[in-house]
Amino acid sequence: MFIDEAVIHVVGGDGGNGCVAFRREKFVPRGGPSGGDGGDGGSVTLVADRGLNTLYPFRFQRRFAAGRGGHGKGDNCHGKNGVALPVSVPVGTVVKDRETGEVVGDLVEEGQTLLVAAGGKGGRGNARFATSTNRAPRRADPGTKGDQLDLALELKLLADVALVGLPNAGKSTLISAISAARPKIADYPFTTLVPNLGVVSWERFRTFVAADVPGLIEGAHEGHGLGIRFLKHVERSRLLVHLVDAAALGDADPIAEAEKTVATIEHELASFQPELAARERVLVATKDDAASPAQVAAVAAAAARRGLAFFAISAAARHGLGALVSHLGTRLDALAVRADATHGKEAVP
Repeated sequence: MFIDEAVIHVVGGDGGNGCVAFRREKFVPRGGPSGGDGGDGGSVTLVADRGLNTLYPFRFQRRFAAGRGGHGKGDNCHGKNGVALPVSVPVGTVVKDRETGEVVGDLVEEGQTLLVAAGGKGGRGNARFATSTNRAPRRADPGTKGDQLDLALELKLLADVALVGLPNAGKSTLISAISAARPKIADYPFTTLVPNLGVVSWERFRTFVAADVPGLIEGAHEGHGLGIRFLKHVERSRLLVHLVDAAALGDADPIAEAEKTVATIEHELASFQPELAARERVLVATKDDAASPAQVAAVAAAAARRGLAFFAISAAARHGLGALVSHLGTRLDALAVRADATHGKEAVP
């Protein structure tokens, strides 16, 4: 089951108390203070794990507590430190303070860690307080409390390419044709209820990840249809593939219908996040085997007016897929080179 939001409670371990003790041995008069320090409490950390792709496990366990530190003992024995608790979360998880909404961290790389609840410090034993004027201190510090926090976890899928469009535009059929993903495919709206990821091979030993995002409708940024719940999964994608069902355009005025269809998705993306409207996009006419030349040409005209790359495909008939996949892979490579060059310039003092 795909779950992309969860709330958890994390608790750092309390520090152990310091000890008040005195050395008492035969033939050792005035042995002095020998109380040891308490151990530090364990901390809770979140660890990004590429083996996870959902927050579903957090439906069953929501409280995560690290071990508390042991108390100090006599003979200057230090208390045992509490056991730290690493918690695995999917790569792409955004961590927020549930109360304030402040972003605590964003785990976008495999193995990345985030400290979310620090353990308390162990208290000092009375041996720490011995001085030349106070040789028998009867004072020890208690351990401090560990942090406690309610966290809101939000998963944003990490995909190179996001497939967007109205319901039944052919997104699920396309991702099933170019990858090993097997989403549900049917001829009714909102067949796809959760995003699907697929690994696409485009050259020998070269791949990229594509995400099939549930269909968007007018008002999606306001929560209509599946709304903003899944629009957030488009944010991290470097390329957008905008699919238009060419066969669904009316024969009377396909150009006007194509323009309206494309503009609807553009408006929803821009309303949700303005930067998405400026992201590189490819316009694709789907189901061209069932569409008329005029319908396909209407989508091509909409792409030309926007200066977008255009492809006509039929995922069911496996037509036009090779050219589309090759273009996406080539553009992703170019974007990666550009990003590396930009980071290199920023690193120069």
